[in-house]
Amino acid sequence: MSGDDEINIRPGRIRSKTPVKGKSFVARVLAATQKAGGLHRFGARGSSRGAFGRGRAASLGALRGLSSGSRGVVVKARVVRHSQKSVPLSAHLSYLRRDGVTRDGAPGKMFDAASDVADGRAFAERCQGDRHHFRFIVSPDDATELSDLRAFTRDLMNDISRDLGTTIDWVAVDHWNTEHPHIHVLVRGRADDGGDLVINRGYISRGFRARAEKLVTLELGR
Repeated sequence: MSGDDEINIRPGRIRSKTPVKGKSFVARVLAATQKAGGLHRFGARGSSRGAFGRGRAASLGALRGLSSGSRGVVVKARVVRHSQKSVPLSAHLSYLRRDGVTRDGAPGKMFDAASDVADGRAFAERCQGDRHHFRFIVSPDDATELSDLRAFTRDLMNDISRDLGTTIDWVAVDHWNTEHPHIHVLVRGRADDGGDLVINRGYISRGFRARAEKLVTLELGR
């Protein structure tokens, strides 16, 4: 794995009657996040590479129970390698907290598993010695119907932590400045045993989205 790795995750069932808007939303979000570091696609890889990493078995289990009636969630994933040439994580965090992203147009506020006021600077400092970190954008099709996007995010990250068999160090911010509210989640690339957190490609491309869709469907129904 070299450079910044991005995985495009296939969206769930599109519930909107205007799919063009859905595409423009993804394009707008990606264009915005590119300002904070750029996006690069994965290079060609052998199929055996997908067998490595945490969550391989869990990615299959997460898909059980999903059907065409499940609520859809769009997920974008990116693995960012740390190097002298990469944009500092602190700069990306500042961008995510910029003015105008909340419901009332105020600056965004980071939150984490335990608090609605997370210390983004401390998170960036913890990541300094790591090889990489993960960036996820999670956008439920029916985000405006969910009672609490932050509670949804915490439940989602708890499920993912259990699937990966490690405590996850993460921070997030919810954005309401587009047609589709969404959450930016940053995950430290370090497992609780001190080693690099390597997530199976199948889990990133299927398991993560499946967990999110199950949570939305559980709250809102099919």
